[in-house]
Amino acid sequence: MSVFSRVVESVVEESSKVLVDRQRYVELITFSIILEGHVLIEGIPGIAKTLTAKTIAKLLNLTFSRIQCTVDILPSDIIGTKIFNQKTSDFELRLGPIYSNIVLVDEINRASPRAQSALLEAMQERQVTIDGETVKLPKPFTVLATQNPIELEGTFPLPEAQLDRFYIKVAMGILERESLIKLLRRGLRSIEIEFENLKPIVSPGQIFKAAEEVHQVHVDDAIYDYIARIVEYSNRHQAVRLGVTPRGALMLLNLAKEFALYDHRKYVIPDDVKNASLPALSHRVLLKPEYIAEGYTAERVIQEVLSKVEVPKP
Repeated sequence: MSVFSRVVESVVEESSKVLVDRQRYVELITFSIILEGHVLIEGIPGIAKTLTAKTIAKLLNLTFSRIQCTVDILPSDIIGTKIFNQKTSDFELRLGPIYSNIVLVDEINRASPRAQSALLEAMQERQVTIDGETVKLPKPFTVLATQNPIELEGTFPLPEAQLDRFYIKVAMGILERESLIKLLRRGLRSIEIEFENLKPIVSPGQIFKAAEEVHQVHVDDAIYDYIARIVEYSNRHQAVRLGVTPRGALMLLNLAKEFALYDHRKYVIPDDVKNASLPALSHRVLLKPEYIAEGYTAERVIQEVLSKVEVPKP
């Protein structure tokens, strides 16, 4: 078994002691952290987004911080600032919460465009600039940004450039009845105790080794062509205002490799690309207003694209 599979399977198994029926989300978020990809998490409050992030960080033995975005949050609240020390008569660097391996940015669309741009630099360059001084961020570095798809009043929609920086989008839903009953039986206190008892099960070296394995997964020319045709068709779809970018195509390829490796294969098949398409592309497909009014969604468009593009034969 690959290191990649062992890491992900271990995290999924251990996290189930704390989280109820969140395995799929744990898999996808762990995939992203291994390749230092950023995750956009959509969901209403109270569905364990923060607990999921903290649980994964703890199991991976990575530092964790949380930023609660508000309309008045400043870039310095995120990246840090320089404080004058009267004793030394010098300015000291105070790093902000962005300086962690895993940073949960709650309600990112409530932050002003100025604060969002500070986050964009960190996500894009993996470094921040504080009063002219450049500070490298730790490795691995992943931003998990949440937004509530229902409450949009007083928010600043993420610009296309920032959306494209996210490796995947995860839409976390509420629990089904059976899962909710399981949660109720456990109770809040039991979950808190289980979280406190969690121990790290992965070393940073294993994370970097897992990433190396992903890059070594074989991809046939027919798969490259399949991805290119999916991207091309997404841009030609009548409902699409802005389709998948070349960066989006690369992210789709990487996620397909991760699905292959998780399925204990060292080569990509078309099903890996299909499985990767919704999380890798749904936030990259922006629709025309008239089609949104008709009830179209990015997910529907991607499903239509996948149904129209010919699947390569073995």
